[in-house]
Amino acid sequence: MAHLLGAEALHLEYPTKVVFDRVSLGVNEGDRIGIVGRNGDGKSSLLAMLAGRLSPDSGRVTVRGGVRIGVLEQADNLDDEDTVGHAVVGDLPEHEWAGDPRGRDVIGGLLGDLAWDAVLGTLSGGQRRRVALAALLAGDHDVLALDEPTNHLDVEAITWLAEHLKRRWSPSAGGLLVVTHDRWFLDEVCTVTWEVHDRIVEPFDGGYAAYVLQRVERDRQAATIEARRQNLARKELAWLRRGAPARTSKPKFRIDAANALIADVPEIRDKVALQSLAVSRLGKQVVDLLDVSVSYGDHEVLHGVEWRLAPGERTGILGVNGAGKSTLLGLIDGSVQPTAGRVKRGKTVKIATLTQTLDELAPHLDDPVRIVLESLRTTYTFGAGSKAQELTPGQLLERLGFSSAQLSTPVKDLSGGQQRRLQLLLILLSQPNVLILDEPTNDLDTDMLAAMEDLLDSWPGTLIVVSHDRYFLERVTDQQYGILGGRLRHLPAGVDEYLRLRAAHAAETGTAPEAPAEESTELSGAELRAAQKEVAALERRLEKLQAQIDRDRTALADHDQSDFEGLATKVAAIRALEDEVAEAESRWFELTEQIG
Repeated sequence: MAHLLGAEALHLEYPTKVVFDRVSLGVNEGDRIGIVGRNGDGKSSLLAMLAGRLSPDSGRVTVRGGVRIGVLEQADNLDDEDTVGHAVVGDLPEHEWAGDPRGRDVIGGLLGDLAWDAVLGTLSGGQRRRVALAALLAGDHDVLALDEPTNHLDVEAITWLAEHLKRRWSPSAGGLLVVTHDRWFLDEVCTVTWEVHDRIVEPFDGGYAAYVLQRVERDRQAATIEARRQNLARKELAWLRRGAPARTSKPKFRIDAANALIADVPEIRDKVALQSLAVSRLGKQVVDLLDVSVSYGDHEVLHGVEWRLAPGERTGILGVNGAGKSTLLGLIDGSVQPTAGRVKRGKTVKIATLTQTLDELAPHLDDPVRIVLESLRTTYTFGAGSKAQELTPGQLLERLGFSSAQLSTPVKDLSGGQQRRLQLLLILLSQPNVLILDEPTNDLDTDMLAAMEDLLDSWPGTLIVVSHDRYFLERVTDQQYGILGGRLRHLPAGVDEYLRLRAAHAAETGTAPEAPAEESTELSGAELRAAQKEVAALERRLEKLQAQIDRDRTALADHDQSDFEGLATKVAAIRALEDEVAEAESRWFELTEQIG
């Protein structure tokens, strides 16, 4: 694979912190790299250095001659006075940009609902994000560096972006670097994962699911990460392996390894115990929406909604911006009154909402975190029966990733993610039995998302979640509903069913985005049998190669450490086997995509 850009011995530090120390890495043709790590560990700084936007204190970044790098930053640099069309295609005449299939695909996929002459200053944050993305994707770049590309995007836009990037950045075309906390997006798009931690960048093969598997194996073998983080990662791996069928499209030998690793991991949630506890706290009636409609003036947002929330129900809500998600949440918490129908609430219902704003923290901005906790003077029960735990606010805060040193930090000086976690803690300690989460994943890194999910797994109550983070939504809820055409519809097949319904509606109304024509890859009967036979042979070969690599690594550890020539020979042999594995896996993926 051709080399595109690389970094050699990068060192970056700020007055109070060394971010990177002698980091060397490279990007090759066809790499789709996801960058993960805790907030503040340097993910965006690494991306900026590789893209030439930030100079390291020492070391250097090299770029192959002629390579063009495109960058999407977290904050857009769009001119409020500009129009959508000019921001995307500039001064190009219409026949040029309209004649480019890639440009048409980008415009249809991201901007189909926006007026071409709309002024950018009048658009929402999500609409501006789509314009910035479209302007970048319509350009001609060899390497794309995307910093949180899914921020402000809804499920449909994220799904389209993933498909577009996979088509455009094939194994033989260009390079892609993505910093994102969206784990579904990472797993769908990326073929390599870089974990940024402790001043280094550690590479892993595969997307998010493969990264979790390898990280758990690393943690088990080296015993360098504390038991709590290891258990969280193993629990998340169990979810990945027991979750949606799409996550099982991995070589058989990897599936067997994952199944063996999680054999002793219990189910994510004890649904029976949690529901029983929820009934004891709530009674049988929670909130009933009975033939409810809501209108604002002449515009009807919701029509004929019939929904009876059950004790312990865990539901995700899907819908485009403006579909009525906030109105539905308002009906549940009482902040919105129906224009038709009625809402019934149980006598013991206590509702709390984690909003997109940080209103709960407003009275505490100048107080250190310790003072905020001291004012609570309570504990919280998690789980049910013999597994019930009484946790103090301090223990809860520790589970949410705060260190003891941060207890003396004023609330206003906390990062966005830390404030978000403290906000969740204050809401949980108000002892609600119905919890509404409105975009709860904003500003949280993947480790903290896993910690939040772990906390919610043992929370006994009715949970309603609105989120564009598909992974989080599927992970913490047991069922999903979609708001389609003003009506609430149950989605037995989850997010995939919602996307199919939205696509069907767009096709009926003539607003479906234009998709590029694809060549038929359907195999004949003989070709299909031959491909299936080759896949089976590849799986056997991969299993044998992996076993040989394990034996060679054990032999390497036992080899005389003073015999440098012998060590070098063994290392070279292991690398040759690993290259053979990578080649066989590439062929396996190619064949399984053809077989479908």
